[in-house]
Amino acid sequence: MALKQSRRGAISPFIVMDVMRAANAREVEGKAVFHLEVGQPGTPAPRKVREAAARALDDDLIGYTNAMGIDPLRDAIAGHYKRKFDVSVDPSRICVASGSSSIFVLAFLAAFDAGDRVAMAAPGYPAYHNILTALGIETVNLPTGPESHYQPTVQMLRDLESPVDGLIIASPSNPAGSMIDVQTYRELATYCRENDIRLISDEIYQGISFGDVKECTALEFGDDAFIINSFSKYFSMTGWRLGWAVVPPDLMRAVECLQQNLFISAPALSQIAAVAAFDCEEEIQANIAAYARNREILLDGLPKAGFTKFAPADGAFYLYADVSDLTDDSEAFCRRILDETGVATTPGTDFDRLRGKHYVRFSFAHSEATMIGAVKALQNWKR
Repeated sequence: MALKQSRRGAISPFIVMDVMRAANAREVEGKAVFHLEVGQPGTPAPRKVREAAARALDDDLIGYTNAMGIDPLRDAIAGHYKRKFDVSVDPSRICVASGSSSIFVLAFLAAFDAGDRVAMAAPGYPAYHNILTALGIETVNLPTGPESHYQPTVQMLRDLESPVDGLIIASPSNPAGSMIDVQTYRELATYCRENDIRLISDEIYQGISFGDVKECTALEFGDDAFIINSFSKYFSMTGWRLGWAVVPPDLMRAVECLQQNLFISAPALSQIAAVAAFDCEEEIQANIAAYARNREILLDGLPKAGFTKFAPADGAFYLYADVSDLTDDSEAFCRRILDETGVATTPGTDFDRLRGKHYVRFSFAHSEATMIGAVKALQNWKR
């Protein structure tokens, strides 16, 4: 007799985490590793955040908080949108949670039922598909490329054979680093509203941009989109496990109840410390400048190692490279690169199941020394 096993757990792995495990094992063996696989800033949390955490450890209980988050942090997040985008957000609409990963679960459970259909760009962040699949929600890939700036368009939605219940967009995106311009953003938001499609806007790389595309938020086009953001990327706070959502008014109570039952509240220490994050702009901008230098190191050095075709990389900290002239098996290719050069990279199959075998993602979030060492190792690699 076999014990029951749920099909919900039969989802694809998050391949980049497997790559990171292999890279870490190589480091334990004393071998050189250049971490270009994971989107984790090579800088610590801002100094004022760390100082606030140290004070809180001495002075605060560090217990449960309100399910939606502490008021000072929700007020600070609302102030952030007013300063940066001149958008007024009622702090009561903000839900602080344990990283954007838990917010995806809250958003998908609040907005969709099992059997609903949700569209997203391919290539795209793999956890969208995997979480939705675990929840019994059908995913619909919208193949993107240079012709659409690696972003979905209204025409792609019109061309679908069956309607969808939701659309996930990300700007800047992972893995392509592409951004949605203001006009396209407005068109997508309007189309979704007029066709009863719930828009989920992943904005966790907001603030990390390098090109001429103007940053915006879906909040500029109405209050019915579900906005997801995080302290992990822009604020260099990955391990603090803290993110936030700006929740559409009609989903606020559902999200609060889901948060109460699934996660109780976000980590209290992280919440208390994160209030100070919005007073660290000079330090954060220095980090962004470092990412820009890293980006240039890779854009200059990787072509000399045979990697020549990249997605736009307007923002975030990734280069998504077409390696179809080098391999038709990106997973085996990335294993070889790690084994033979120590450079950890992520195969495109993590982001695009159909076409990803011809792509590799490079992260330039780590230190400048890591970028220089990786480029040198790849240029010296005898394939």
